[in-house]
Amino acid sequence: MDKNVKKRTARMKRKYRVRKKLSGNAERPRLTVYRSLKHIYAQIILDTEGKTLCQASTLEAEVRKKLKGTSNQDAAKKVGELVAERALAANVKEVVFDRNGFLYHGRVKALAEGAREKGLVF
Repeated sequence: MDKNVKKRTARMKRKYRVRKKLSGNAERPRLTVYRSLKHIYAQIILDTEGKTLCQASTLEAEVRKKLKGTSNQDAAKKVGELVAERALAANVKEVVFDRNGFLYHGRVKALAEGAREKGLVF
């Protein structure tokens, strides 16, 4: 089996194992993170209704203007700060953090710390 297939399979196993245990409700929606090679994405999802309350990513022009690159920890931190600002504007103060099977390290950790610095509680 190819090395990348093994890594993807392992991430999906972690993702399903974690998602069995956590979901977002009205009091604490779910902050989910997706990390690709070039970008990072964050969404706040209300699972009971299946709605995305707010989102942020490095694809947005306002985020790209402020950064040198989109695949580093600085970019992830900016995305975390931006999603926290949008969540607070949507009256969401507490969330459940879903790392989506990614290890809590590097860019995923930077995004979480940026969101916490701006006032999001998880």
